[in-house]
Amino acid sequence: MFAWFQRLLPKSGDFFSMFERHGASILVAAEALDAMARGAKDKDECVRIIREAELAADEVVREVLHVVRQTFLTPFDRSAITALIGTMDDTIDEMNKAATAVEVYDVAGFDPHMAQIAAIVLEACKLIVEALPLLREVNRNGHRLHVLTGQLVALEGKVDLLHEAGLKTHFQVARSTGGNALDFLVARELYKHLERIADAFEDVANEIDSLVIDHA
Repeated sequence: MFAWFQRLLPKSGDFFSMFERHGASILVAAEALDAMARGAKDKDECVRIIREAELAADEVVREVLHVVRQTFLTPFDRSAITALIGTMDDTIDEMNKAATAVEVYDVAGFDPHMAQIAAIVLEACKLIVEALPLLREVNRNGHRLHVLTGQLVALEGKVDLLHEAGLKTHFQVARSTGGNALDFLVARELYKHLERIADAFEDVANEIDSLVIDHA
């Protein structure tokens, strides 16, 4: 009888811890991507780290989706919780796709524009990791969260410029030297995923901003 009554009581899952665990995986992947882009660490090792971090992040997503269905009381709307974890997961998914492209096409190194994007990705992920614990008291931390999301959006704009400049450089080299078109196609594939990482962390910023607007 008591167990039946307990099941009817309001429950609240620890979504903040899950967000933060997912953020930790994102940061691990971003550090490996940056190291790989700078040539500071073995490429295969970096790919392995990114892949493992992405799998760990997927486990957190599954946990969030399970708990949100079982929880009576949630700190935010269920749709806001799933939207935030979904955009966070898009970030690390695209890192994994970039790592897969490096492996599949046996990319020897990243060009300077790619390396700059990878550095920005790492910077953005650090901002996300800083922002996530602040959601525990969103009404109190609204101003700081707004500052952080503004920085994330600004970084995405920098990536757009680097993406355009990098592709233009590769195209001009291929056209002027009669270079291998495959090199350009591989570079374009890498740039696509790097830009999508930036698009995803801008989406994370937008989801956090929505929480601030609704709850701060």
